[in-house]
Amino acid sequence: MYRFFVQPQVDQRQKSIFGYELLLRKESHGHWAVPEKFTELPLDKQAHLLEELATQLATKATNQVLALNLNREQAEDDLMIGTIIYLKKRLNPAALTIELTESATLAEIQKYSMLFHQYGIKLSIDDVGTGSNTYDNIKNALPFVDQIKFAMQNLRMSGKANQIPTALAFWNTIAQEHHLDLILEGVEDEQDQQMAQQLGIDLHQGYYYGKPQLAVKHARSLACRASEDR
Repeated sequence: MYRFFVQPQVDQRQKSIFGYELLLRKESHGHWAVPEKFTELPLDKQAHLLEELATQLATKATNQVLALNLNREQAEDDLMIGTIIYLKKRLNPAALTIELTESATLAEIQKYSMLFHQYGIKLSIDDVGTGSNTYDNIKNALPFVDQIKFAMQNLRMSGKANQIPTALAFWNTIAQEHHLDLILEGVEDEQDQQMAQQLGIDLHQGYYYGKPQLAVKHARSLACRASEDR
């Protein structure tokens, strides 16, 4: 069985959740784990799961963003573009962002940008500065996307945590020059939050705001908070 777990994306300045990253998980022997390959579940079936999730989170009513990851193999699927556009129509008026986890060619980015933007779908480049999404690989694609994401956890896991402040400042400058939203991932504590605030980065994601969990559990926790605030 497959389900999407959700992790909130927070506008720290507004003190509000503006969206959710969707993280595919597979249940095996009573435990949820990351699938060995994200293509185990065809994209059209992932789209169906996403529709169910949108209902649970009531994103259609709140216009919150659902952010779906797309890897290289999925992006090369001939049916991908049609599936994503059909999904957006079904999700209206909820917003949809496609996060590219691996660098695509400039021609591919241009094609995605032209087609997706016609339907109000935003494009994001994930994990900038690590893996294949280095500046040299993506610099020419930046005019065609809406957002970049900087993942502090990637540098921490590779033993390069000391490089985070300099790298984050660099990507913050790039985002400003290209008029892109920058989401800071891996915010784990107040120190991370303060570093972001000093740079004027308001869009955050990380364990400090919530770990990935099943959408139904997240919806229940929000309902409990709302009742406590009354």
